[in-house]
Amino acid sequence: MPRKLSLLQECPGHYLLEVMPTESGSCSAARQAKQKRKSHSLSIRRTNSSEQERTGLPREMLEGQDSKLPSSVRSTLLELFGQIEREFENLYIENLELRREIDTLNERLAAEGQGIDGAELSKGQLKTKASHSTSQLSQKLKTTYKASTSKIVSSFKTTTSRAICQLVKEYIGHRDGIWDVSVARTQPVVLGTASADHTALLWSIETGKCLVKYSGHVGSVNSIKFHPSEQLALTASGDQTAHIWRYMVQLPVPQPIADTSQQISGEDEVEFSDKDEPDGDGDVSSDCPTIRVPLTSLKSHQGVVIAADWLVGGKQAVTASWDRTANLYDVETSELVHSLTGHDQELTHCCTHPNQRLVVTSSRDTTFRLWDFRDPSIHSVNVFQGHTDTVTSAVFTVGDNVVSGSDDRTVKVWDLKNMRSPIATIRTDSAINRINVCVGQKIIALPHDNRQVRLFDMSGVRLARLPRSNRQGHRRMVCCSAWSEDHPICNLFTCGFDRQAIGWNINIPALLQEK
Repeated sequence: MPRKLSLLQECPGHYLLEVMPTESGSCSAARQAKQKRKSHSLSIRRTNSSEQERTGLPREMLEGQDSKLPSSVRSTLLELFGQIEREFENLYIENLELRREIDTLNERLAAEGQGIDGAELSKGQLKTKASHSTSQLSQKLKTTYKASTSKIVSSFKTTTSRAICQLVKEYIGHRDGIWDVSVARTQPVVLGTASADHTALLWSIETGKCLVKYSGHVGSVNSIKFHPSEQLALTASGDQTAHIWRYMVQLPVPQPIADTSQQISGEDEVEFSDKDEPDGDGDVSSDCPTIRVPLTSLKSHQGVVIAADWLVGGKQAVTASWDRTANLYDVETSELVHSLTGHDQELTHCCTHPNQRLVVTSSRDTTFRLWDFRDPSIHSVNVFQGHTDTVTSAVFTVGDNVVSGSDDRTVKVWDLKNMRSPIATIRTDSAINRINVCVGQKIIALPHDNRQVRLFDMSGVRLARLPRSNRQGHRRMVCCSAWSEDHPICNLFTCGFDRQAIGWNINIPALLQEK
């Protein structure tokens, strides 16, 4: 009958190996046989190196005992038991040798400890102290090395960012996130912001003071654009309308601008809570003039008007809506001239060419479309399919190029003469919102969902990242960017859902030189 072997430890240094029968076909017969049969055990004792004989039952005694095992099986088992005994003995000898080495090392540590500290320490204390001291020294060296290296690298980054990208002014006063920012194209040059708090504000770029507040919309103001030659503003809103309103401003006397570049830090970015956001509850716009009635209201959409822009000359305006259409209006009469249909999903943006009667519309259907109104009798449309997610914006540049940004984390530069594939692709780590191109220098400003703003050239080479630290920069999603190339103080503006707009001074010659 087959048996089961179990090795049991009775006391330190002694083991019992018990041979027990296992149940086979008849359980009751096995139990009776187990009760009648005496258990046979073999004692294996670990010995030290001085012992010459192994203890245990001699083979002759085992062979003389009553057993039902065949002699061949019994002989094999005895040989296996002997191997187990020899293995235990070898391990025990190795253990003794290691213990002697440990004692020798402890004695050396004790002698060194007395010579250095002048006090006797126990072996365990010395060993623990030595181990801790070594670990602490190693960790200290690593930390010091990393810190010194980070300081050296950060000093280069800080110097570079200070020389190229400087935060000049923060424009704080909205009560909710800011969707869009734009710069007037006529004198006096002012900054415009459109906010989810149902208002649009005009700011003095130099002083950061609110000059005009427009409160004619009853929904979120999603975009703002200035007329090319008059003091008119065009705003699009969630109330399904676009408003044209006239403003008159008087710029305040500029005050000396503090050098905020000293606040730029090369340290790691810090997460912000809502308590750290600019406090807009003071409502700085309450002291400035308020416009409540538009000059013209453009009504024909059946959904949110997400964006609007002026056609070249300023006599017509185009709007983009969540009702999947874009509309072309006559500004003087407010009449609908053309309804541009074709997108399969909501529109996200629209933009007009600065010199030609061209319009580009972006959509959540992953495409953007080019509408050509240069020939009054023929209105052609071209569809650009190159993104895999929502196209958040598409804008014109110098010549026949269009730059598109998408939630698929890419920006693509297109040649209008060849729509099949982009001439450059920029891949980023975050979704891109409303981009803007510095036409003269061909620099693209990319506002990201992850609060960063990056600058690229038209060939896809990264030029810089606007500094952002625990003291300055955007603290929420950056929604839009706008260049003002000729302004002597701020030539780039950004806005975000942290309820603030920021004016930057970008040293473009130095930026391009580092390229």
